[in-house]
Amino acid sequence: MSRGLRPGPGGRWWMDAALAQRLGLSTDQQTKMDAVYQQSRLRLIDLSASLQKDEASLEPLLEVDRPDEGKVLAQIDRVAQDRAELEKANARMLLGLRNVLTPDQWKKLQLEGAQRDNRPPPRGGPGLD
Repeated sequence: MSRGLRPGPGGRWWMDAALAQRLGLSTDQQTKMDAVYQQSRLRLIDLSASLQKDEASLEPLLEVDRPDEGKVLAQIDRVAQDRAELEKANARMLLGLRNVLTPDQWKKLQLEGAQRDNRPPPRGGPGLD
């Protein structure tokens, strides 16, 4: 999904009536997409909070005169792992949303995102056909 598509409450672009109409989304599809979003939301909030906490724990380790390399590197590993988990959870949610769409709706959505982001439309590639 394009990061440029954010209308609707809480970034729920499928609830934007005009966009939903342009894509040809049914009420059932909107309901299913809302369910995917709600199921993912708490996990994403928890993962984001964990990332923020681990980033905050890294700061004082770096602010001392002589940082302990072992502690700093271990904390960086935790931050990197948090980021990876957050990205995977977000990707799973986006894939769940995409799976509700028909291939034609997906292509229309990509065009919408390209137009909003003022970039050329996608030209195919993995998973676009």
